[in-house]
Parts: sequence; C-alpha cells; structure tokens
Amino acid sequence: MHVEYEEFDSMEDIFSYMASVMPPMKNTMPINSYKGYVFAFVPLGHNNGDVYLMIYTKGTLDGRILEFDINTKIYKKVNAIERADKTYFIVLTPKRNTIADQAIKSLSS
Repeated sequence: MHVEYEEFDSMEDIFSYMASVMPPMKNTMPINSYKGYVFAFVPLGHNNGDVYLMIYTKGTLDGRILEFDINTKIYKKVNAIERADKTYFIVLTPKRNTIADQAIKSLSS
C-alpha cells in the first residue's frame, strides 16, 4: 500500500475538500478522528486499490454526526441527517486502524 498526503490547516478545509469530491447525489461521508488527527482516505485509482491520498489535519472531533454548510464553511453537531442541501460527516473513532497507523508513522519520520 502506498499513501500520498495532503495536509490542511483546519477541519473546515477538510470538509470543503470532501464536499467538493463527493459523488453526485450523496451528502453523507465518513471522517476519522484517530490519534490526534482528523482524516479521510481517498483511493487514487480505480484499477489499483493500493494507492491512497490521506487528507488530514491535526486535531480531534467529537460528535457522531456533523452538518457542514459549504457556503459558510461552518459545521455543527446534529442528531440526525435531515437536509439535502447540507453535507454530513459521520465521525468514526476506531479503537485500532492499521492503515492509519502506517500512514501516521510515515508522517512522523
């Protein structure tokens, strides 16, 4: 597996990036909060599944569902996915993530 990296300054920048690459008609995506990083992995090829782009920033997120408004670049914790005009992120906080562990280790070296 090979990982490329793209670092952002803020959560809002990651959410803007993810909202812009979301498939049409889809307004919900997962985002990881793990070991002091908030990130998502994006596959970089359709034929070869072992090259990924890790988009990340340092920080943590709590809350299970976040609603993001791309026009104002504001996100907030919500209890349900209710609006088609907003983008939603499901915050995942895994106990262990071996792909992320390898990627974070490479960032540190």
